[in-house]
Amino acid sequence: MSARRRRPGVIALSLALIAAGGAGVAVLLLQVGNRTDVVTVVRDVQVGQVLTEDDLGKASVALDPAVKAVRADNLRSVVGKRAAVELKPGSLLSPSQVTKDNLVKAGEQLVPIGLEPKQIPATALVPGQKVELVHVPAQGTTDTGKASDAAPQTIDGRVVKASAAAPGTGIMVVDVATSATDGPTAAAWEAAGTLRLVLAAPDGI
Repeated sequence: MSARRRRPGVIALSLALIAAGGAGVAVLLLQVGNRTDVVTVVRDVQVGQVLTEDDLGKASVALDPAVKAVRADNLRSVVGKRAAVELKPGSLLSPSQVTKDNLVKAGEQLVPIGLEPKQIPATALVPGQKVELVHVPAQGTTDTGKASDAAPQTIDGRVVKASAAAPGTGIMVVDVATSATDGPTAAAWEAAGTLRLVLAAPDGI
């Protein structure tokens, strides 16, 4: 008799656990269902390249509020804009990664600069970063007289793209935008091996 009397209690407990489990599943389903349709990158896009619909896709993801992503219904608003940074397949597209401006503006020229491993800054070079191109004496030569006391020649520039270090050599190529009048001079320094790249201080420093 005692065993039979305990059965209703066991059944009630079982039903309560099932109900609690069902509530947990419902919460989980709600969390999984709270997804956002966003724009994704489906193929490699280089810095400055104009985005097309073929470069982009859509995905439904559980998006953290801190993550800024272009919503899927705004996909057409980014088509025709340029990539401000290098875009990789499988990544979400954020508003800061695209720009309507040409990365090389009117009145500017693009100068490619090769940096050896010992010349590459520890700080990552990113598009838009301000730099100075410095003219240094050629190797094996020394300045004499008063000229040695003069400040080195410098040219203001802006990073447009920085490649990854090349396998084997470790050389990185940095595309730097300069004024059209300074471009030929910077290119001549680069060809002669007398150019060095220096990071400029951020505005306000």
